[in-house]
Amino acid sequence: MSRTDPQDVGLSADRLQRLPAAIAADVENKLYDGAVVIVGRHGKIVLHEAIGFAEREIARRARVSDIFPLVSITKSLTATMVLSRVERGDFLLTTPVAEIIPEFAANGKGAITFAQLLSHTGGLPAELPRLPLDHLGNLEIAVAHVCGLAPSAPPGAFSYSSFCAHYILAEAVRRVEDGKRRFGQILQDDLFTPLGMADTSLGLRGDLQDRSVPIVSRAAKGEGMFTREAVEGLNKAFAEGSEVPAAGAYSTAADMWRFAEMLRRGGELNGMRILSPAMIRLAATNHTGDMNFDALAYATGTRGWPPFPANFGLGFVVRGDKPFQPAQHGTLASPGAFGHKGAGLTNFWIDPETDLVFVCLTAGLLEETRSWDRWQRLSDFVHAAVVD
Repeated sequence: MSRTDPQDVGLSADRLQRLPAAIAADVENKLYDGAVVIVGRHGKIVLHEAIGFAEREIARRARVSDIFPLVSITKSLTATMVLSRVERGDFLLTTPVAEIIPEFAANGKGAITFAQLLSHTGGLPAELPRLPLDHLGNLEIAVAHVCGLAPSAPPGAFSYSSFCAHYILAEAVRRVEDGKRRFGQILQDDLFTPLGMADTSLGLRGDLQDRSVPIVSRAAKGEGMFTREAVEGLNKAFAEGSEVPAAGAYSTAADMWRFAEMLRRGGELNGMRILSPAMIRLAATNHTGDMNFDALAYATGTRGWPPFPANFGLGFVVRGDKPFQPAQHGTLASPGAFGHKGAGLTNFWIDPETDLVFVCLTAGLLEETRSWDRWQRLSDFVHAAVVD
C-alpha cells in the first residue's frame, strides 16, 4: 500500500516515529511479541510497519502480510451486517429479536431488542458459552444453546456479552434471507469482497493459514478474564469453517484499514456503499450513558481502577467525554472517536475530529488491563503527532 509523507497531511514525522519505537521497545522487553501497525490521515497512509515477531518461539519475524486473529473486533464486522439489514428494512433496531428468532424468547428474553444486543444491554451472559471448543464455531449449536439461556443481568443494564449476543445477531441476519447462506459467506459476499478485504475471513481460511499468527497468551498466570488454556484454545475454536461472529475473524492490518476507511468516509469505499452516514453516526454514539464496564470490575482489586463508563454504541466503543478513564482510543482522542479492540491483541479506531485512523494488530496476548494501558499509550503517540 502506498504511503504519504506525514508532513503532507499535517503530522510530525519525528513525533509519529515514537509509535514504532515504543512498540519495538515493548517487544524487546517481552511485553508482547510483535505487531503490524497502520496510521493514516485524510485517507492517506503515513505509517505501515511490521515490528518484532509473529511467532517469537520460532523466531518468525512479523510481516505486513501477516494474518491476525481479530478476536472482538469481529463484533464490529458482525454489527455492520446487522446495521445494513436495518437499513434494508428487514427489522428495526427496536424490534424484539424473538420476532426473527422465536425460540430466543425462552426464559424471559422475549422483549430484548436488536439495539440492546448491539450495545451489550441485552442481559446475556459475559462468559464463554459452556460448549466444547469444537462446538463454539458451530453456529446452529451455539444459537440453540444461547436461546436456552436466561438473562444474567436485567435487560437494559450494561453487561458485556463476550460471545453470546453475536451468535444471535448473526443468526438473525441469516434468517431474514431464509438461511440461504452461512454467516461467514454473508460477511464475504456483503462486506469483505466489496471492500477489497481479500485476506479476511470468518474462521481461518485455508489459503491464509501459512501467514497466520497464533494466539499465545503473555498474561501472568491467573491474570485477566479468561484462563491461559481458554485463550489459547481459541486457536482450535477459530479454525477453518468455524463461525464465531463475536471473535473468530482473521485479517491483515491492511484489510482492517479498508474497513476503518469505509467508516471514516461515512460508509463508502471505492464506490461501494456499505452503510449510510446517518447509521454510522448513530452506531458511533454512546448508548450506554454512565453505565459501568462490568467486565473489568476485577481491575478494582487487581489494579485499583475505579469503575468507569462502558461507552458502547452499536457495535463500536466510543471515547466519550471522561478524559481520565482508560481508553483504547487514547487520552488525547476527541470524545467522538470510535472503534473496537480485541482482547489483549488488536485495536482500531477512527477520530472524526482529526480525521485519523489507527490500526494495530499484535502477537502475544496481554492481560486486558495491561492491554488498555498499552493502547492508551500507543494511541496518544498518534494524536500527539498532529500539528496542523
